[in-house]
Amino acid sequence: MPLKEQITEDMKTAMKSGEKDRLGVIRLILAGIKQREIDERIMLDDAQVLSVIEKMIKQRRDSIAQFRAAAREDLATKEEFEVGVIQGYMPAQLGDAAIDAIIATAIADSGATSAKDMGKVIGLVRPQVAGRADMSKISQAVKDKLAAIS
Repeated sequence: MPLKEQITEDMKTAMKSGEKDRLGVIRLILAGIKQREIDERIMLDDAQVLSVIEKMIKQRRDSIAQFRAAAREDLATKEEFEVGVIQGYMPAQLGDAAIDAIIATAIADSGATSAKDMGKVIGLVRPQVAGRADMSKISQAVKDKLAAIS
């Protein structure tokens, strides 16, 4: 079943079971998907839906940091709940060993020798880890490995 249909089915289930908080988050996800479909005048496939979901998670993590800095734990807790629900639609996250192997392979394949080649490496790594790893962590790991090489 396509991811968008799964989210719609989960919305119906949340409605029937009276889970108002979860229902609200699922509606936000569907609204984000629908907005992108309207803006780009396309029907999103699973990979594009995952990119919408990734963006929503990133936005909420940024909000959590800002709420904590402003001592608004109540709002941070609400955002954490939303992240938990949204992350339920992401594929299983890759472990550190798998990420390191993907990065090492990409460095070897691209012939990267310094930090100047970071774009080449990220270009090879991104499609392999899309939706399964935090790209900011990937970027830092690539930067560290390229620094160790040069």
